[in-house]
Amino acid sequence: MVRELKIVEEVSGWLRVFEDGSVDRTWSGPPEIKFMTEPVPTNSQFEDGVATGDVTINPTSGHRVRIYKPEEALENQTKLPIVLHFHGGGFCISEASWSMYYNFYTKLAKSVPAIIVSVYLRLAPEHRLPAACDDGFEALLWLQSLAEGRKHEPWLNESGDFSRVFLIGDSAGANIVHDVAARAGKLLPDTGPLKLAGAIPIHPGFLRAKRSRSELEQPQSPMLTLEMVDKFIKLALPLNSTKDHPLTCPMGADAPPLEGLKLPPYLLWVAKNDLLKDTEMEFYEAMKKAGKDIELKMNDGMGHSFYLNKMAVDTDPQTGAQTSRLLQEISEYIRRH
Repeated sequence: MVRELKIVEEVSGWLRVFEDGSVDRTWSGPPEIKFMTEPVPTNSQFEDGVATGDVTINPTSGHRVRIYKPEEALENQTKLPIVLHFHGGGFCISEASWSMYYNFYTKLAKSVPAIIVSVYLRLAPEHRLPAACDDGFEALLWLQSLAEGRKHEPWLNESGDFSRVFLIGDSAGANIVHDVAARAGKLLPDTGPLKLAGAIPIHPGFLRAKRSRSELEQPQSPMLTLEMVDKFIKLALPLNSTKDHPLTCPMGADAPPLEGLKLPPYLLWVAKNDLLKDTEMEFYEAMKKAGKDIELKMNDGMGHSFYLNKMAVDTDPQTGAQTSRLLQEISEYIRRH
């Protein structure tokens, strides 16, 4: 008789960790949400104006990215900006291939237009931080190798403008945006063909050990509950760390001073009804105080990562309108820089 493994940690609907260290990420919540977590297969032919392809950037580790190429790349002779995307999921769940990202980033690829490169990130607890941040920076270094001609990827080399690379990330992916931007400022040469033109953190998972007022007062949403925040971060941070860790609290005392970081211009998005609104605003104020170039955009009446919830985008007029505004203003920001 096979003994059933005991569950040692569970995040309702999303994730179960067993006593042997194995993890089950099969969606077990309401069945009507399941489609958002299902992978979308790649299609090298243009479907609704966008082609997609998965590319292995490190044959040794098998590290991959998903590329979204808008039809505009064929029709227009000018090269398109490149947007490097890091997905959310509390560092513990999600894949670059998930339907919720496909639905938003195909729209962004067409709206700008731009080539989107979405990174498959290693997940915790099997790979605790900084693994996901290392993966994000490795993807940027891969773009640098293409820009310098050391490697070749047809969609990017033929249609991408390496002098206009932008970082974008949702939720925990926005934390990765800040970490990768800071590393790039320290390690990438100013004179190379790759230029980091901007960073777009959307509803970042910035936290601190002491609960913020918004965590206590704001409504919880299907995209974010306090249980998800606490359990994902506990599973993701290095052992014996608190939420004051620099990757979750970059504006805190344990993080490198923001004044000393060389960063591109930021476009920070904060949702007014987000549990994490107060700590996101603390980051904004700290960046302003440090003299950094940061623009703030507020999503009125919206919760965390609302634009990834396709059901709400399609059925609720306010969510649909706020998603359209988000796409439009990100597109305008990229075109301006």
